[in-house]
Amino acid sequence: MGSKNKLKRFKENETFENVFQPTREDVVSGNFKHKGSWASFFGNSNPVIVELGCGKGEYSVGLAKKYPEKNFVGIDIKGARFWRGAKTAIEDEMPNVAFVRTQIELVEDIFAANEVDEIWITFPDPQIKYKRTKHRMTNTEFLQKYKRILKPGGVVNLKTDSEFMHGYTLGLLHGEGHEVLEANHNVYKNEYSPEDVIGIQTFYENQYLEQGKPITYIRFRIN
Repeated sequence: MGSKNKLKRFKENETFENVFQPTREDVVSGNFKHKGSWASFFGNSNPVIVELGCGKGEYSVGLAKKYPEKNFVGIDIKGARFWRGAKTAIEDEMPNVAFVRTQIELVEDIFAANEVDEIWITFPDPQIKYKRTKHRMTNTEFLQKYKRILKPGGVVNLKTDSEFMHGYTLGLLHGEGHEVLEANHNVYKNEYSPEDVIGIQTFYENQYLEQGKPITYIRFRIN
């Protein structure tokens, strides 16, 4: 994407009522206005589902179309990417989708304790190098952050093309005594795969499928 295109999208994001682009300082200092009050933004107390690393926003928008009785918030640091999802949600008059441009490690500054019902992590960077472990989105530290914003009994979904990420996460979950509800090594070759997992495909997922990569899935609760 050219820099002109990016600038255009950043500008357009500023006009979207479903997009929030707080500064890091605002978020860290506790000044993000919707933390603890997402219900008032959406105008209802419906369940809040969060997609972390939402990319172009296909999952947030796809699930929001399917579940109008739930609210969806996509989070990504790359606003030019989720511009597509935000624009689609506005064009299709979907009041149950919003996007926040921020770092995922600040998720506890975007949502209050027990404010989120469910989390989706779709095709995260597996951060394979050992020194990158701290950035891996299912490491112990991140899991504890998720636990704090999730309601009791809330679940996390991980969908990835990375066998490494799938194996690492599964090993960690078992090792730390978390509750694995479902684990699947190839969702498109499993007749029991949930519709939410195989019914929505992201831009990157389509590329992985063309390359013949298996798509894996884990659904779990953090104890």
